[in-house]
Amino acid sequence: MSFKCGIVGLPNVGKSTLFNALTNSSKAQAANFPFCTIDPNVGIVPVPDNRLKNLANISNSKKIINTTISFVDIAGLVKGASKGEGLGNKFLSHIREVDAIIHMIRCFDSDDIQNVNPSVDPIRDLEIIETEMMLADLESIQKRLEKNNKKNVDEEQIKILELSLDCINKSKDISILHSEFSKKQLNQSGLLSLKPKIYVCNVDEKSVQTGNEYTKAFMNKFDIKNTLIVSADIENQINELDDNEKKNYMDMIGLKETGLNLLIQKGYRILELDTFFTSGPEETRAWTIQKNCTAPKAAAEIHTDFEKGFIRAETISYDDFISNDGWANSKTNGKMRLEGKDYIVKDGDVLNFRFNT
Repeated sequence: MSFKCGIVGLPNVGKSTLFNALTNSSKAQAANFPFCTIDPNVGIVPVPDNRLKNLANISNSKKIINTTISFVDIAGLVKGASKGEGLGNKFLSHIREVDAIIHMIRCFDSDDIQNVNPSVDPIRDLEIIETEMMLADLESIQKRLEKNNKKNVDEEQIKILELSLDCINKSKDISILHSEFSKKQLNQSGLLSLKPKIYVCNVDEKSVQTGNEYTKAFMNKFDIKNTLIVSADIENQINELDDNEKKNYMDMIGLKETGLNLLIQKGYRILELDTFFTSGPEETRAWTIQKNCTAPKAAAEIHTDFEKGFIRAETISYDDFISNDGWANSKTNGKMRLEGKDYIVKDGDVLNFRFNT
């Protein structure tokens, strides 16, 4: 199962620097002028999970395979993008393809890095981006609700579009639709304003621990739960170090965990994802599923034949697998369960599927 998070923001706020750090590469060109990124860069990033190594040690696995999440570096938007300013609608179409949006916000002063606005104001910058997305949604909604097009839209989607239109026109919080419709229904609408969002405040090195006046103003206004303070430059520096140097450097600047790991964790949370594991002598592997996923649907992540011929899932919780030293003892000690088609897979379950071919 592939999930994409799109990194958006005004030009020169640090999107490509963050992307390079995330993907531990120089795939995204980082330069000090607007519209440096034209076509979106896509990076597939392994999801850090300390449980994998513990499982692999017990199973004596030959290899470890992390699950992954994709990040898309989308070129800088500017005021008027919905009307074609900058590189306009091309960028907006790239945002429609992602599952969640990472808003990169400039929260640092610099004479060296050009700013498209005369001052640093993260609240204003976010409002510019969200306004452009909303205007793009407005145009899309109006087109789909025109009499000639409406006949091609099902009733459920028409209701979503009409309610979204009302929210936009009356400046109401469009997120109220999340309580009325399922995630799948809202995703089908393709509306940018309904996508889950993470806010990343990009700061200088001295502000990475406690933030600064810009991050405080921003977090007083917006959702703190979905906000991270990160220094994209520091993350890039950390990625260039080996493990020992990395730990020493992080200790020196007072970082307990990299901003990138925290960002991936937040991405999993807002996308409502869980992880299950398979573990044996050949490999220990993590798999991504939606929360409340049934055992047959989880099996389909490995192979569609597993879902079609599903019989039972041999199931052990991660904690039981570790404390009982693997499959054999877990089974002997009554910690392995046989679960059927209605079983909801839990985060951390270690599974082995029985199926007919």
